Amino acid sequence: MSGTRNPETADRDRQKHDHDHSQHGHDHGIAPNADRRLLLIALGLIAAFMVAELIVGLASGSLVLLADAGHMLTDVLAIAAALWAAHLAAKPATAAFTFGLKRAEVLSAAANGITLLVIAAVIAVEAIRRLIDPPPVGGLEVLVMALIGVVVNVAATWVLARANRSSLNVEGAFQHILTDLYAFIGTAIAGVVILLTGFARADAIASLVVVALLCYASAGLLRASGRVLLEATPEGLDLATVRAHLLRLEHVREVHDLHAWSVTSGQPSLSAHLVVDEACFSSNRAPGVLDEVQACLADHFDLEHSTFQLESAGRREGEHASHA
Repeated sequence: MSGTRNPETADRDRQKHDHDHSQHGHDHGIAPNADRRLLLIALGLIAAFMVAELIVGLASGSLVLLADAGHMLTDVLAIAAALWAAHLAAKPATAAFTFGLKRAEVLSAAANGITLLVIAAVIAVEAIRRLIDPPPVGGLEVLVMALIGVVVNVAATWVLARANRSSLNVEGAFQHILTDLYAFIGTAIAGVVILLTGFARADAIASLVVVALLCYASAGLLRASGRVLLEATPEGLDLATVRAHLLRLEHVREVHDLHAWSVTSGQPSLSAHLVVDEACFSSNRAPGVLDEVQACLADHFDLEHSTFQLESAGRREGEHASHA
């Protein structure tokens, strides 16, 4: 037997669940429309500065400025992709896509991680070439643009920090901009070194620091999005603990075929087969057991989407025999 709770029980449990959330300070973020507005503000800031940095980078011959401009181009594309993914994720479910298009956000995060790796590889090759044979670099131009870049990226980072970063989609865009902020700090240091000492290789060294930051941000995004796409157990959810909680409930004798995954970031799901007392079926107690099980998961593990199949001990023995 499987299903969902009856409306009265569901309302009661949801009220209790909401109360538990207020006690524990859980925050599921701000509204999606607000996220899109914040993404648009960040997009405008980054795009305007990217054009200016590209012009100055070409004029000064600075690789680190051109590298930052290239990274900022990926920022623009990442934020644009995040906006499109948020639009898709807001679409309702259909017969063809029964969970809607919520995983578009995860795909966007994975794409962000890949673009970070690609741009890191391009910068690394050119930085190594310039370490061997450094061209002249205008230190003043590098320093001025870097300081302006710090201001712009601080503003963009502050804007996106207010969005719901539990969404991998928003987190991907945030990581792009945060990495740029660190990169501009490194670029400013390189500009000071070039101005004071004439050490042109500081530009290439700063570029390699940018490469390391890009790879670090990429690894985090690809790991998180990969777990969702491969339907790994959500982080922080211990299935052994879930099983133990379920077995403490009255009438539940065994738990098997226990699976947990995420439809998208922040939306964990779980399913299982539960062996319950035979009397639950003869006395029509099974629906109440199902209510208790789902309330248990919602209250203790913040799992609001769960599906269970209730079985008698005799049916479980038959399954063992058929699988032998």
